Amino acid sequence: MLTEIEVFAPAKVNIGLKVLPRLENEAYHNIESIFQTVNIKDRLKIKLTEGFDSINVISEALPLPQDNTITKAYEAFRKLKGNKSLPSVTVELEKNIPAGGGLGGGSSDAASFITGLEKLLDVKLSKEEHDIIASEVGSDVFFFFHTDEKGKGCALVTGRGEKIEEIERRNDLHFLLVFPPVHSSTKEAYSLVDRHYESGEAGKIIFPDIKVLEKMYRSPLKCWRFVNSFTPPLVARYPEIGRALEALRECGALFSDMSGSGATVFGLFASKEDSMAAAEKLYTKGFKTVLSD
Repeated sequence: MLTEIEVFAPAKVNIGLKVLPRLENEAYHNIESIFQTVNIKDRLKIKLTEGFDSINVISEALPLPQDNTITKAYEAFRKLKGNKSLPSVTVELEKNIPAGGGLGGGSSDAASFITGLEKLLDVKLSKEEHDIIASEVGSDVFFFFHTDEKGKGCALVTGRGEKIEEIERRNDLHFLLVFPPVHSSTKEAYSLVDRHYESGEAGKIIFPDIKVLEKMYRSPLKCWRFVNSFTPPLVARYPEIGRALEALRECGALFSDMSGSGATVFGLFASKEDSMAAAEKLYTKGFKTVLSD
């Protein structure tokens, strides 16, 4: 029986993200988006330890609160199994995905932890059981349960994030991610979108119909008309995000936008060479960047 395992948790970007107005009787906003994984990954080393029903998460680079997505996933797993005793575990987390950047790092950590724990305990959860855990931890977790063994995946995501329609992932996209020196919480970002709707400004944004999202995703980058609901209000609040997007366009990005609720932005280029050249230019201008396919 295995006593420890190493797993990797991939980041994702949102290619377009429509946030629908929240109705009075709803706790969450519904969304329409394409999620695609990118090659930035956290590393988790999961070890079975003596005793039962406790979890210790060690993260040196980014200290985590005691109640984090990994501990929530552990408790959700235990609850799923009828609160029966679960072996204690220690998780050593190496963070490579920036926290609070709209890349889904915490959600990915939770999903990867569960899949690693399944292997350690020699159990196989069903899709429905994964969904139950995701509902306890966070909306983005649903998507990360749909990535393959290499941590790659792509899907049309709707509802509050729980409706996942897997689509074939494009492997010809050359991403350049830029990290503006801004931290906006998800709570703040949704509050700004709500105000954007209340002001009437959100109604001026033209979103592609959900029925054409996959077709647009398959089309040449010059034909993309994806829009992120968070981008206008966050750019207005944090000009650094707008400067990063403008810098990407000046470097030849064929498409650029913010991922998720920000503040990470990304540009897509015609070739890997173009994205590398843009990364060098942005580095000289003081931007922090990462290349990814």
